[in-house]
Amino acid sequence: MSNLARTLGGLALGTLGGGLFYGLSLPLPWMLGALCVTIAAAIAGLPVLGPNRLRPAIVAIIGVLLGARFTPEVMQQAGQAYVTLTILLVYLAAVAALVVPFHRFVGRQDWTTAYFAGMPGGLSEMIELGEARGADVPAIVLAHSLRIVLTIGLMVVLFRLVLDHDLGVSGGGPSKAGQMPGLFDATLLTACAVFGSLGGKALRLPAPTFLGPLILSAVTHMAGVTDGVPPPVLVNAAQVALGTILGCRFLGIAPATVLRAGLLSLGATLITLALALVAGLAMQHWARVSLDQALLALAPGGLTEMGLIALAIHADVAFVALHHVARILIVLVVAPVLLRVFLAGR
Repeated sequence: MSNLARTLGGLALGTLGGGLFYGLSLPLPWMLGALCVTIAAAIAGLPVLGPNRLRPAIVAIIGVLLGARFTPEVMQQAGQAYVTLTILLVYLAAVAALVVPFHRFVGRQDWTTAYFAGMPGGLSEMIELGEARGADVPAIVLAHSLRIVLTIGLMVVLFRLVLDHDLGVSGGGPSKAGQMPGLFDATLLTACAVFGSLGGKALRLPAPTFLGPLILSAVTHMAGVTDGVPPPVLVNAAQVALGTILGCRFLGIAPATVLRAGLLSLGATLITLALALVAGLAMQHWARVSLDQALLALAPGGLTEMGLIALAIHADVAFVALHHVARILIVLVVAPVLLRVFLAGR
């Protein structure tokens, strides 16, 4: 089969999964349905591919959507950030101190691989840094891919079943939710996606095609230029494509390998989430941040995915995004330096 046919097959299965989850009224149906069905298809060996070339456009749409949640009222809360960012630093240090040795001794990985598999940075950044230092790249890919998938699943269970949040909302924004934007709004939102992506790349931002559109969308919404949001059908399609991309990462990996890596990643993710709970309680106590919001800001899932959950439960998307960006930047800057110190002490 050609790559185009395999990609169309992956999207078809992802859409089927999303529609099934939607019909069953399950949480975050379009992303999680696509994710679950395509993971199963990939592990079963079906010839599916994710639309990886479309990923920049997909995450740009979600970035514009999340940027619409930035309001002047949100910026008035910026004073609490120094407290929560300090807690974030302590949390990241604790994760590195516990999760890296967990990968080394429980997962029996070499120290370099364990370091980049256990550090809570972005997937692409940890792969690039690990590969440059001779780490086992497939192990890093599996560790971070499974961490993201498991975190999404565990957070959905927590917010839906334990905290009783309605996670069925798949799109919408601060206003005009469910409406098609007019010509002016549609043009402006498209410009935010396109020029935001280009600006993000030019500024070398982490996740540039996501953060660039998010920032530009946030600026236009805070300035009152527009209160429009991307139409729900486009947001749902983006979530299906995102879930399909994540699910198809497991193509060609033997079920036994996925099972072993999954158990290791489950242990590491539970340790990280336990530390996130402690740090979240600290944020709640010292910064008066709700525990729901703090957990989403600290959870070791992807920036895009945690932002979508924050949007679904009407949490402060700006707060969540700020802390995930800070996490990625801190790990990206500090990781290579710490690795040298870490290995020198072995």
